[in-house]
Amino acid sequence: IYIYISHGLGFWTDRSAVHEAAAQGRAVQLQKLIENGASVNVVAVDSITPLHEACIQGQTQCVKLLLDAGAHVDARNIDGSTPLCDACAAGSLECVKLLLDHGAMVNPPLFTFSPLHEACMGGNSKSHDFHFGTPLHVACARQHLHCIKVLLSANLNAAKLHKTALHHAAKVKNLELIELLVGFGGNIFSAALCLEFYECKLKCLVYQF
Repeated sequence: IYIYISHGLGFWTDRSAVHEAAAQGRAVQLQKLIENGASVNVVAVDSITPLHEACIQGQTQCVKLLLDAGAHVDARNIDGSTPLCDACAAGSLECVKLLLDHGAMVNPPLFTFSPLHEACMGGNSKSHDFHFGTPLHVACARQHLHCIKVLLSANLNAAKLHKTALHHAAKVKNLELIELLVGFGGNIFSAALCLEFYECKLKCLVYQF
């Protein structure tokens, strides 16, 4: 049911056939819909695009079809997440590679929690805290040594609090995905440095001995 309100990426709708095909990995159906003129940037009521749906489900073939058809690679949903964040949350390395190849922003200027916090916290949504510190703080507090090593191997630069794809990569503890994003310039900080940084570094040293 279209409400015909132009909203940048397309029209608002409850859910389109393109969303369904993308989410369920029905590549043949999706290709036919695209060939028949269906919009690949139609936006659902929660600002989810078909590309978001495909990335959330790790549907690599559908992601490629959508991108090749002109899907907006950095589209935001109602929570401010991009398809790259969703692909990282799903742990889909192939989807991440496709998005990056199409110019997806590794450090989008978002305004919610940082996904790397979730990654380092082991997926405990109740542990979210705007004042928890940087992803490195969380990795230290949770003793995720491999995540810490990947983070420390990157250039450390303080940044504003925002939700990045790198946080989602850490949430699913996918080291290959984290390394890929860091290689593309992923920002390992999500908040300004604070005293907690030094406390976490101390914890790391204690755990090593």
